[in-house]
Amino acid sequence: MTIFTVFFQMLSLLIMIGTGFFAAKKGMLDEHTNGQMSKMIVNIFNPLLILSGCANSVGLVSLETMGIVGLIALGMFAVFIAVGMLLSRFFDREPQQRKIFQMMFVFSNLGFIGIPVVSSILGEEYVVYVTEFLLIYTLVFYTYGIALMDGSFSLSSLKSMINPGTVSGTAALLVILLGIQLPDFIKTAVTYLGNVTSPMALVAVGFTLAHSDWKKIFGQPRLYVFSVIKLLALPLLMLPLLRLATQDQALISVCMVMFGMPIGNMPLILGTQKGIDGTTCSAAIILTTLLCVFTIPILLALV
Repeated sequence: MTIFTVFFQMLSLLIMIGTGFFAAKKGMLDEHTNGQMSKMIVNIFNPLLILSGCANSVGLVSLETMGIVGLIALGMFAVFIAVGMLLSRFFDREPQQRKIFQMMFVFSNLGFIGIPVVSSILGEEYVVYVTEFLLIYTLVFYTYGIALMDGSFSLSSLKSMINPGTVSGTAALLVILLGIQLPDFIKTAVTYLGNVTSPMALVAVGFTLAHSDWKKIFGQPRLYVFSVIKLLALPLLMLPLLRLATQDQALISVCMVMFGMPIGNMPLILGTQKGIDGTTCSAAIILTTLLCVFTIPILLALV
């Protein structure tokens, strides 16, 4: 797969973001509708995309490969946590904002953006590997993430781990592990509904961009430095280690996409709940999401 092929695939995603921007500016998409749409993505369409990807991968994925992916995902989070602890102090001296930068290093948009990117560039059958990353993401977020923001770990936070994403992810992995063949009519339904995820998620990003202060997004030099480290330097640093774990080029591509994903919404949501100003985090989310259109093709070209 050439860099131009991947770039044009990513460009198609950018056009979908532009559609959301246009719809918001023309008043065809308001905050209430976008909020309801986002709820549907998180609670219905994204879980069904995970399930459909796994249902269509039954018999095509080995347990050995899934074990390797699980170890790679754990390694990714371990490295990201270590880098966040080391580098966050250079981006903000204020203790609470430093915590937000630590969170931004670790918690990428693996589901909302990662699934559409992997599905469109590499194929729906590779979504099963994204599912493993998502399950480990959930575990790390509700342990390390909560402990970081609270200053301590609470067992009550683990209750939040039970949500549509983890339920569908667990079900999807069971489908693969047990070799369950779903009836064709069910696979067709979940595939069609899951396919709604990509355009709808990217339209939602476009809506957010339309209602953002562009000076705060594009006028902070430190966020460009952060973006280069997060989207390019870190994934490329991990590439030699990834090659030691597997020689499967497709699997390496999936993992590099996961390594190079933009910041997710969870640091912003959790920070807001704790009363921390989310202006910088919001700007970083949008900036890294836009820049990944250009950085993902670079990463995949170097695989």
